[in-house]
Amino acid sequence: MNVNNNIRNKEIKHRSTFAILFYINRTKVRKDGTCQLLCKVSVDAKWEQIGIKVAVNPALWNPETGRADGRSENAITVNRAIVDLDKQIRGHYKRIKNSLGFVTAELIKNAMLGIGEKKLTLLALFTEHNEEFKKRIGVDREEGSYESYTRSYRHLHEFIRDKKKTEDVTLKSLDQDFYDDFELYLRSNCGMQQKTVHEHLYRLKKMTKRAVSQGTLRRDPYDELHPALPKRKSRHLKYEDLTKLMATQLDKPNLQRVRDWFIFSTFTGLAYADLKRLSEKDIIQKEDGSQWIRIRRKKTDVASYIRLLDIPLRIIEKYKPERRSDKIFNVYCRGYLIKLTKEVGKQYGFYMTFHKARHNFGTHITLSLGIPIETVSRMMGHTSITTTQIYAEVKSRKVDEDTKALREMSAKRPVNLYEEEVIAKPKRKRKTV
Repeated sequence: MNVNNNIRNKEIKHRSTFAILFYINRTKVRKDGTCQLLCKVSVDAKWEQIGIKVAVNPALWNPETGRADGRSENAITVNRAIVDLDKQIRGHYKRIKNSLGFVTAELIKNAMLGIGEKKLTLLALFTEHNEEFKKRIGVDREEGSYESYTRSYRHLHEFIRDKKKTEDVTLKSLDQDFYDDFELYLRSNCGMQQKTVHEHLYRLKKMTKRAVSQGTLRRDPYDELHPALPKRKSRHLKYEDLTKLMATQLDKPNLQRVRDWFIFSTFTGLAYADLKRLSEKDIIQKEDGSQWIRIRRKKTDVASYIRLLDIPLRIIEKYKPERRSDKIFNVYCRGYLIKLTKEVGKQYGFYMTFHKARHNFGTHITLSLGIPIETVSRMMGHTSITTTQIYAEVKSRKVDEDTKALREMSAKRPVNLYEEEVIAKPKRKRKTV
């Protein structure tokens, strides 16, 4: 049977939900008298139109057969194009249905046009996400977040290769077994703690949400899965450890710098990203002579307003000779700082991360001294208060009043920045009743 006889102007049905229609728009005739060949693809009664770069002589077009009549050069060109396009459309239909388990007219159109084609496998989708994310670094995304996604991709790839014995998996194959197996792999093979496992599972779920938003999955297989986060433990240093760190210097200059920056962040609440970019323009002096840090947090873009006490002022003064720009400190890159911070902790005999300094500020330096939580929130640049509610807006003058207690405490608490002998004040024990 001639293949052209299979092409009808009527809906050419495939499993009763799929139809292809070729036609021309006679109302839009070009200057040379031809019309454009068009195609409509229908899946489940939903249509998508595809424009085809083929010119048709309207006098040759037969709406009954859906092709051009005769053996003219134009008729042969048009009919060959129709046969080829029909074959491509049906091929995309089968491929998409086999990959996703369903197909839409929009997916077929995207595949035909070759633009915005949806990724049908997990790692391909993850790669697409990471490539887009990388382009936004420095605009509205951070390098550290990008590195976190690349780590999650790497763990997923290793899991799929080692446990599933393949290089990738289709999105339609993702189910709870895959999710549970990946979670077990992270815990057992990678030895990760619950919080780290949660972060990688969160990024896996983000990929399935992306697939749903792109139309490659009809529903998110992990929408109702919410991995439990471990109960947060206090992440600040013990009071005894903090006083030990403040009173004892280190021999190695690079470790001493990290120790001093840690103390500075303990008394200012600055996170690593904000400490690294802290510059002279971020420090202002008020009429009473007091100096303040006014900076918008990089993470939240919320303003922080922090009084510089005696200890952080002395640290600033100590490192002035090392400045190479308007930056207050020449802070090391994140990876190197993390490594050195752990080494500093070993020198003192306790576990340390640099972010503990920020928690020290929130616990030992402010809240434990009775500074109102609203004021602490303003000083730390939080977007919200999770432990209590904000009943009134905090004004800068209120911050000034509340930090009087900090000034008194800073004057009493010593820190060994140089070579002088300083004895840390021991913590007062509560009387037992």
